[in-house]
Amino acid sequence: MIAAVRGEVMVRRPDHVVIDAGGVGYRLAVSAETLKAVPATGREAFLHAELISRDDSLALFGFASEEERDLFGELISVSGIGPKVALSALSGGPVRELLRAIAAGDAKRFQAVPGIGKRTSERIIVELREKVAGALEEEVIMAGADTDDPRGLARDGLVNLGYAPLEAERLLDGIEGDDAEQLLAAALRKAGSSRSKA
Repeated sequence: MIAAVRGEVMVRRPDHVVIDAGGVGYRLAVSAETLKAVPATGREAFLHAELISRDDSLALFGFASEEERDLFGELISVSGIGPKVALSALSGGPVRELLRAIAAGDAKRFQAVPGIGKRTSERIIVELREKVAGALEEEVIMAGADTDDPRGLARDGLVNLGYAPLEAERLLDGIEGDDAEQLLAAALRKAGSSRSKA
């Protein structure tokens, strides 16, 4: 299986790139976010890859980060979402923002994606929310394992997820607890519910 491609960029288009690796041109479908990380034609690029085999075709997908490739894998595991729709969803913003939207239950974020309706976007939240929230919380705990301040850990976690420091403080206001994971989860729920009311 092809897990990564490194080589010279031969073609750079809005929905795909072609990379010459050892004399073979690999065509990789990419999201708009990954395309931002691909250098100009003639320069060297490195992309993580996912090969998807169908009855009538082989398709190669390229990703600027392992995190994006992992989220792609999670998205195509959701019923009703194929690789092309998953790439469109990944084009909707940085991976961290998309993970945060899933963790916060922000289904509307995905309804804007062509090919994803209300029911499918809700299915994304239902099927992926716990996985994503658990992974984000674990990452935050690991990053701050050397400190004893759970509130500080939760605040740092929100900042790492892209919230401004003041916004992180506001989300934590009124939330009680001495466990960083629970504080972070409660803050993300609060963010999700305030967004759905907006």
